[in-house]
Amino acid sequence: MPYEPDDYLSRHVQTSAIDLTGKLTEITALAVPPASPNRALYQEMLTTVIRMAQADRNRWDAKIMLQTLREMEHAFSVLEQFKRRRKVTVFGSARTLPDNPTYLLARELGQTLANLGLMVITGAGGGIMAAAHEGAGRDNSLGFNITLPFEQSANATMHDSDNLLSFHFFFLRKLFFVKEADALVLCPGGFGTLDEALEVLTLVQTGKSPLVPIVLLDEPGSQYWEEALRYIREQLLERRYILPSDMQLVRLVHSAEEAGQEIARFYRNFHSTRWLKGTFLIRMNHPLNDAAMKTLDSEFSDLCLNGGYQQQPGSDVENDEPEFNELTRLAFAFNARDHGRLRELVDYINLPQNWAQNA
Repeated sequence: MPYEPDDYLSRHVQTSAIDLTGKLTEITALAVPPASPNRALYQEMLTTVIRMAQADRNRWDAKIMLQTLREMEHAFSVLEQFKRRRKVTVFGSARTLPDNPTYLLARELGQTLANLGLMVITGAGGGIMAAAHEGAGRDNSLGFNITLPFEQSANATMHDSDNLLSFHFFFLRKLFFVKEADALVLCPGGFGTLDEALEVLTLVQTGKSPLVPIVLLDEPGSQYWEEALRYIREQLLERRYILPSDMQLVRLVHSAEEAGQEIARFYRNFHSTRWLKGTFLIRMNHPLNDAAMKTLDSEFSDLCLNGGYQQQPGSDVENDEPEFNELTRLAFAFNARDHGRLRELVDYINLPQNWAQNA
């Protein structure tokens, strides 16, 4: 059923003493720029707050909502300046010491990513987080710190930086780790690192997060991630708890250079994805040739609910992101389920031999 703001307001806002629906409409008209396509969304946000006020929730509930809204609005504002810069979130143990080979590897990773023009996001703490920021440098780093009852200081690179955000709630911090990431690199770590690894895999596998490269980085000779992958293959894959194609969502590498190459290769032709009126779009830097399009229809038909694949030239249909209007689109009725196979499709369109000759 289509969303109708006026009906929504009339159903959910009590208007006994004054016309709250009219007041909210008036406030929205004054606060939101006239050309904004988000007017109905902002009005619904205000409606939600009014409903909570009318119910007069307990103070703890009200404080959670207030803190959440404040932190999200502040984070959106700070991160707006980096909106079109690709970013890589790096996870790993905060207890890794500077003389540890993995620390040195993470520092090299940060430098490699910065050389590729990528920003490095970490939790701004010590260990792997400090190493990655040290390698990337202050201007290429973003830190998402967590406010704790005891002192929680940022690492030397991020201390007093304008690129440092502090979060009160872990769930909001985790949201932005994934939301802002164009790629994720996971170094060895403890429970927190394993939690992040499984969470990001789940989010991408279920389509709750856009498809991005997920890279497991380990030093040569170490079995940390290899053992984790062996467990997944033997206990999850063999029991059919996951699909064989789900293993394509993650890549194991043993050097910073390999990690950088894996991320760069992912974006060689693939740019981004979005849904538009029920159609799944893959934006591409280069159009595909006729042979590649035929292969998609034959080898990747399982991803389409109907109609096959259509290649569309750039247009101004997506007026909310006009800077991408010139990019070619690969459009199809994606089943929204097989994201491991979608990763295989992305690998295919990233092969230069599949691009049109004039691309």
